[in-house]
Amino acid sequence: MKSNSSASSSDMAIRLQQIVPKPLKEKFAKRASEIWNVNVEFSAGSWIKIKAPSGTGKTTLVNILYKLRHDYEGEVVWGSENLKTIKDDKLAAMRQHKVSVIFQDLRLFENLTAFENIDLKRVMQKPIYEKTVITDMAERLGITSIMHQKAGICSYGEQQRIAIIRSLMQPYEWLMMDEPFSHLDIANSNKAAALIADECTKRNAGFILTDLDEDAHFNYSHLYNL
Repeated sequence: MKSNSSASSSDMAIRLQQIVPKPLKEKFAKRASEIWNVNVEFSAGSWIKIKAPSGTGKTTLVNILYKLRHDYEGEVVWGSENLKTIKDDKLAAMRQHKVSVIFQDLRLFENLTAFENIDLKRVMQKPIYEKTVITDMAERLGITSIMHQKAGICSYGEQQRIAIIRSLMQPYEWLMMDEPFSHLDIANSNKAAALIADECTKRNAGFILTDLDEDAHFNYSHLYNL
């Protein structure tokens, strides 16, 4: 298990207080979960794996944590901010500087090239990396040859690697990942996981990863079953 003692002083712990999505409320009134309908805290800097079968709310959880869904009971607290009452300006600042996300549907701009998709994220605020870092990361993940192709004609596995690199272009204290390796083979999953681990270690950042199965990609701090 990964130690997170060096990050414990950060104010960006995440607390889930009896949350449950309203559409899943009846199902989880009868089914045990380590996330829904319980109190749980993710300490800052923790590397969290949430394992769950299809239909139990992995994507819903990520969307709740990023405040894209509001149809839930309970409270989600980021640091000292309750997501239900956080003001728009604070939410925008949090998304720019505190939280990065890899959505399951990736949300790439299909008519932009792979490089443009990544660079757009890099320049949306004061850049933390030079353009050359994009090229270096693309080489690590084996997608150098498609960087100037439109994202929409890239394979889904290539698009996942584009989205992974894009997520690393902004500052973050938490990286949220919804099945980020679902279309990657073992070798490419290992390369992507190594890059993510390097970046999170460098920043002393935590992550929350949802997936269907167990894996050995990371030295997780905590494992939960959804």
